[in-house]
Amino acid sequence: MLRSTPLRSRRLALTVAAAVIVVDQLTKWWVVATLPGKPVVLVDGFLQLRFVSNSGAAFSLLDGFGSVIGLVAIAAAVFIFVVAVRVNSTGETVALGLVLGGAIGNLADRAFRGDGFLDGGVVDFVDFSFFPAFNAADSAITIGAVLALWFAFVDR
Repeated sequence: MLRSTPLRSRRLALTVAAAVIVVDQLTKWWVVATLPGKPVVLVDGFLQLRFVSNSGAAFSLLDGFGSVIGLVAIAAAVFIFVVAVRVNSTGETVALGLVLGGAIGNLADRAFRGDGFLDGGVVDFVDFSFFPAFNAADSAITIGAVLALWFAFVDR
């Protein structure tokens, strides 16, 4: 297991988060500019790219609670930023950075894609026919959470 210093951990977490935010926002910009009303079918009946605006949480749960979800995302981001200096392994730091970047990426949609306080819809676009649509930030959060669990319970 690779070890890192507190300053290096925070810097690595922020670098990973920044990369996730850039990828997330660039892909969402492309989706908003090109996909409304014209989805791209990648595998017929299985996978397409299509613009979906999600004002709720994951899987469109809690529709209309965008402000509350946004405040929870802010609290989570602050918590991860504080905790990152206490993490000793590079893998755990990367996991935190993935979750942080994903949370901020979706938070940016809530903050800048609506008319009121944190009421914007999150742009989702990867649409498997059997699963709710998601985006790069959602993927980063999921991968980061799985890695964090792995390092917490398996890689000890």
